[in-house]
Order: sequence, then structure tokens, then C-alpha cells
Amino acid sequence: MNNMPKDLDKIKFELSEKLEFLKENAESEEEIEKLNNFASYLADKYSQIDDEDIKTEKLNRINTGLSYYQRFKKALEKNIDIDPGRLMGLTDGIFGMVMTLLVFGIALPELQITYYSTFLSFFSSLAPTIGVTVVSFVLLSSFWIYHHEFIKVNNLNIPYLWLNVFFLICISFVPFTTSLIGHYSHFFLSEVIFGINILLTIISFLLMYHYANSMHFLENAPSKKERNYVYQTFGMIMGLTIVVNLLDFHVSSYFIYLFLLVPVISTIRDIRFKMNE
Repeated sequence: MNNMPKDLDKIKFELSEKLEFLKENAESEEEIEKLNNFASYLADKYSQIDDEDIKTEKLNRINTGLSYYQRFKKALEKNIDIDPGRLMGLTDGIFGMVMTLLVFGIALPELQITYYSTFLSFFSSLAPTIGVTVVSFVLLSSFWIYHHEFIKVNNLNIPYLWLNVFFLICISFVPFTTSLIGHYSHFFLSEVIFGINILLTIISFLLMYHYANSMHFLENAPSKKERNYVYQTFGMIMGLTIVVNLLDFHVSSYFIYLFLLVPVISTIRDIRFKMNE
């Protein structure tokens, strides 16, 4: 040990310090285990190298890589000085605007209707559009409730902001995909596009929730039971979305109204969860 070059001793010490720092700041037991395995791998692999110059060069590369990773992670996760209330205000504003746009998607006839029978005929032709608008409004309301119930943050960073923006992008497309079904319900592709829109919204919400929890941004850190409740609830909605699309294709387009079960399922699950707390 005393015969080893000083540079090698220094590199080993720095590597050890960096690995300890990463373990202290690890977000889960799984990450700590991976770091321990990596340390064991380094010890086993480089103990077999007799040439100290080669060993020094290789360990120095790893040390440099860890230094870059450490700085990158620190910069990426650094909190920014933005009031979380502003983000919540932006989110509420977009939800309100999107919900309003849903109704604007129900177009009135360009020609004036003078006969009652014509009005009835026109109104009946609007039934599919009105129906899917109600479905979309219910889904958006559910997402808004979930956002306010589960995502109450007291800190922010750039990745979280962009996750929230991606979630809002998905929300903003709902009026468009709703109009597609309203005007082109006879094309199965229109319902697939709507389903993809809802799936992406669910995925973006879960990513946002998971990241906020892992970064300790949530005001009240959820227990494992609470996290499972959130993941299972959205998993059920995701499954319902897939089932609706399959039934729309094989049976009838009216199965899109199964989405109206979302608030029912959510309410029942919420009551049962709170009863078992």
C-alpha cells in the first residue's frame, strides 16, 4: 500500500468520498444498494490489475465521470426561486380555459333555423358531441381534483416545472381530441387519438407526482400506503382507457361513456382509503 503512487492514493480517496456523498444523498435504499454494488465492482475489478499506471488512468476516468455526474445532478436538482403558488395559479387558469373551450367546440349551425322539426333534427345531431364534451369535462375535473389533492408542493426545480408543463400540454389538447370524436366519431382513429391524449395525461401526472415525491417537494410527505393509493387509482383509469378503446373498436362507440365511472370509482376508493386510515 505504501509503495503505490501518491496519485493513485489520492484518486482512491476522492472516489471513496464521492461515493459516500452520493449514498448520503440517495433517494432510496435501492439507489444506495446500487452504489454499494458499484463500489464492490470497482474494488474487485481493479484489484486484479497489476500495472499501477493503467489502474491510475482507469480510476482517474471514473473519478472524473463521477465528478461530472455529481455536479450535473446538483445543478439539475437545485431549487429555483419561484413561488409554487404561481405554478398552481397557472395550472388552475389553464384548466379553467380548457374546460371553457370544450363547450365552444359545440358548433351552432351557420344558417338560421326557422322550423321546430329542423331544430330537433339539429339538436339530435349534436347529441354525440354534447355527450363526449360531458365525458371530457368529467375527466378534466377529475384531473384537476387529483392535482389539488395529491400535488401540493413547497419547492420547485426546472425538471419539475417542465413535467408540470408537459402535463398542461396534455390537458390543453383535450378540447381538440374531444372535437375529433364529436365530428368524426365514425372513424375509430379519432377515438384512439382521444385515448392516447388521456393516457399521456395520466402518465405525465404520475411522472410529476413521482418526481415531486422523490425530491421531497410535497408539503406532506405521503406514506407508502398513500403512494400506492395514487398509483393504483391512476392505474385503474389507465386500464379503463384501454378497455374503452378496445370496446369502441370491437363493439360500439358508446362505450366511451364508461369514462363517466371515473368520479364514481375515485369517490368510492377515496372513502374506503380514508376509512382505513
